[in-house]
Amino acid sequence: MKRSDFLKISSLWGGGMLGGLGMSLSSCSTENSETSSEAKTSWSKVDGSMMDHAAPAIPRVRVAMLGLGNRGSSLIEMLEWLVTQGHAEIVALCDVQAEYVTRAADKVSTFQSFTPLLIDDAAGEGWRQACNPEVADLVVIATPWHLHTPMALYAMEQGLHAASEVPIAYTEEDCLALVTTSERTQRHCIMLENCCYNGEELWLLNMVKEGVFGDVTHAECAYLHDLRALLLDATYYHKRWRLREHLERDGNLYTTHGLGPVCMYMDVLRGDNLSHLVSMSSNEAALSKALRASDDPDLQTLAPLVKCGDVNTTLIRTTEGKSIMLQFDTHTGRPYSRLDKLCGTGATHYGYPSRLYLDHGPTWDWHRWQDDDAYDAARAKYDHPLWSSLKEGITANQQGHGGMDFVMMYRLIRCLNEGVSLDLSVYDGALWSLVGVLSERSVAQGNQRVDIPDVSGGRWTAPGDHPVFRAV
Repeated sequence: MKRSDFLKISSLWGGGMLGGLGMSLSSCSTENSETSSEAKTSWSKVDGSMMDHAAPAIPRVRVAMLGLGNRGSSLIEMLEWLVTQGHAEIVALCDVQAEYVTRAADKVSTFQSFTPLLIDDAAGEGWRQACNPEVADLVVIATPWHLHTPMALYAMEQGLHAASEVPIAYTEEDCLALVTTSERTQRHCIMLENCCYNGEELWLLNMVKEGVFGDVTHAECAYLHDLRALLLDATYYHKRWRLREHLERDGNLYTTHGLGPVCMYMDVLRGDNLSHLVSMSSNEAALSKALRASDDPDLQTLAPLVKCGDVNTTLIRTTEGKSIMLQFDTHTGRPYSRLDKLCGTGATHYGYPSRLYLDHGPTWDWHRWQDDDAYDAARAKYDHPLWSSLKEGITANQQGHGGMDFVMMYRLIRCLNEGVSLDLSVYDGALWSLVGVLSERSVAQGNQRVDIPDVSGGRWTAPGDHPVFRAV
């Protein structure tokens, strides 16, 4: 690299378009072998006490919102119905951009009678004011990824429950810290994985529980989403924080949208567990090409720094012998897909578009997907009771990724209202995020096998039903 290019990149890193995020990203990058070994042996501290934990009921949940950009503003809309029904109230709004705080306050004023605590957090530390048990019961974290863990840890230490956007962590140390802190404080720490609440995924989960799939053997899942335009956009991700992830890391950077629902189908942490993985990344080509083609000279300079391969494929085996193929690709131009493929002795499903095959035995006559009428009949017969019971709210909140965001926030708030265990525990979020950490480790080690530690303190061996079937 030319010396002039090196100096220019260094200036961007320090305080320009990729700087000023309030925390060094290098502190959250994949660990070296010494620290990862230390973290691995420390999982013996975990006792699994939060697996089915039910905290005291909170009749009206006081919610503090940290991060009011694209995701945070959407989650405020998902809370509107819950606020108007008296189940929750928004008590604090915090962001590093003053205009986002004002925008959120204007939105909240249309459905809530009092003004929340408004925190213009330009210095990056004011968010701690909202993590006060005299102010809030729950903190919802919708900030850049590197802030998810420290914010969740601080909130729990102050006595609040924490709900974080995905991924909730991306070092093994942080995954372990979230689990042990949740256990010690007895505060919930949930990762807001909305895809677990989508209509298609809930339908498949219900069919699995009803025995339609027989013995589940294999799944394929993914996050395939062309994000090049958003990664390069000057404003969509504040100071292009998400682009920097792709310049410093190589592996599956976003595991949970695909993996979360599959782990529910396979009863992972509820009678089965993830055992080990092997991960491989393709070469990188598409994102650097987009950077070089940009009209922005600063972006052109970053093109040779892209580290993340265009396509990452991770193969996972469960303790009970099931297999999972997990993919990640946000560089390639292609339609969106999470794959959502599930195979069993009784049925097979392929997503995007959704197709269902019911096994009629070894006969050539039946090797075709269900026709539209048969498919529609199966959707109607096995529609998940949670989805069908919330039709009104889902219809009114279609902007939340087709309704799944509304169902997710509804379940979180109502479970806290009733004082029952949450659908997803800290162990789910830690495990699904940990797979991303270990994918990077496998790639760095030449695609070697990496064992996945037990995040549950042995509690995964006890079979359990999914709380999403419980009425709240």
